[in-house]
Amino acid sequence: MANLHLRIGDLVWGKLGRYPPWPGKVVSPPKDLKKPRGKKCFFVKFFGTEDHAWIKIEQLKPYHPHKDEMIKINKGKRFQQAVDAVEEFLKKAKGKEQASHNSSNYEVKNKSTSADGKKRKSPKNTVKALLKEDQKDLASHKRTIIERNEKGLTDSDPEPSSVQRLVAGTVSGFKWESSPCSSMEPISKRLKIIQETASTSIQAADSTAINGSITPTDKRIGFLGLGHMGSGIVSNLLKMGHVVTVWNRTAEKCDLFIQEGARLGRTPAEVVSMCDITFSCVSDPKAAKDLVLGPSGVLQGIRPGKCYVEMSTVDPETITELSQVITSRGGRFLEAPVSGSQQLSNDGMLVILAAGDRTVYEDCSSCFQAIGKTSFFLGEAGNAAKTMLILSMVQGSFMATIAEGLTLAQVTGQSQQTFLDILCQGQMASTFLDQKCQNILQGNFKPDYYLKHIQKDLRLAISMGDSVNHPTPMAAAANEVYKRAKALDQSDNDMSAVYRAYIH
Repeated sequence: MANLHLRIGDLVWGKLGRYPPWPGKVVSPPKDLKKPRGKKCFFVKFFGTEDHAWIKIEQLKPYHPHKDEMIKINKGKRFQQAVDAVEEFLKKAKGKEQASHNSSNYEVKNKSTSADGKKRKSPKNTVKALLKEDQKDLASHKRTIIERNEKGLTDSDPEPSSVQRLVAGTVSGFKWESSPCSSMEPISKRLKIIQETASTSIQAADSTAINGSITPTDKRIGFLGLGHMGSGIVSNLLKMGHVVTVWNRTAEKCDLFIQEGARLGRTPAEVVSMCDITFSCVSDPKAAKDLVLGPSGVLQGIRPGKCYVEMSTVDPETITELSQVITSRGGRFLEAPVSGSQQLSNDGMLVILAAGDRTVYEDCSSCFQAIGKTSFFLGEAGNAAKTMLILSMVQGSFMATIAEGLTLAQVTGQSQQTFLDILCQGQMASTFLDQKCQNILQGNFKPDYYLKHIQKDLRLAISMGDSVNHPTPMAAAANEVYKRAKALDQSDNDMSAVYRAYIH
């Protein structure tokens, strides 16, 4: 690597830590952005992203000699878009170079002096002309630096790069130094680091399940619970190349996943003992506790270093109890409830709320990328459960209000479809609103999110409010409507079936 000589405008493959290489271009850094001390670094603008970063020279490779190799081992949509951006850049550069060449020939034919006898200036260097675009981009970076300084952030507080978010893990057949660049200053408005009262909240990557470019962890993954949410999660883990061992209380549900390549665990304890990281996604606090503390349960398989990730939506007290018993055996604990529905689970578009052991969160990176579009780390165990219950409380209350509005429109002689059309043209327009209203209008209550589960979440949220003496009258009213719907045998229907509580 000592023989690598780079100049402004050179195309490269840039490597950030353990993440795969990404196409970029060496550009001039903003004047007020200090160069990292130590080893030689170059400032690189990455194609297909809004990011710039200082990259050590040993983490850089020339673009053209390694292009075929990189394209062969990286098949993701975002990666291909980045390569296409490089080709478009080269195409434009070639066009400008040809135009410059033609202009030079024209000047030679028409003598090299101007009308006043002074020698004409040679056409500007093509690379310099192309870099004008970079300077415009870097101007926005400069504004970011100024904003960071105003907020008290320093060079030691960089925001994560979206290149880091795109894929995780190393790429075989392409050797790089394993140490990450000691100082990076990427631009990423899509990622936010927010200092909170007792925790740090980090919005993570857009799902790479969307673009199919995920390097699965080499850790063995276990999964307990193949219900509506768990089934979609396991399917996406397998699709993205993870090694998964499954268990379900109803063993027949495992068959489909065994056919897709999953391994079978006979008990929760066996799954945990066989795997490095075990996920659990069950219906309620009692099921979550039974899975860990019951016969042949998770706790019996926990050994020092084993990781357990609780994805069920439960109360913070349950999370605290599970965290304590897991860590008392030397295990590592993370809670990671998910916001979404069965369809979003199948599509790999869940939102993951994580809290607990930060190192487990990092070890789960490729798993979260496979199953979700976004993940948040919320600090100490229990924070994710609290946030998840508040989200469910808002969603459940909103759904009950929608149902109430539709029934009121009907009994007052208004068209429910017109009412929906008006809603969908206003500020409340959303996919959720449209889908749930269509369910009601069509009388289709096939479960996407069980009514009994949203009622359970409302109950737990109300209880959480009581524990801190905080009133939740809206949630309490909505909870009563869902309880009536359950009494009308709507428990196993979609949450939108709360509508039937108003028409009976």
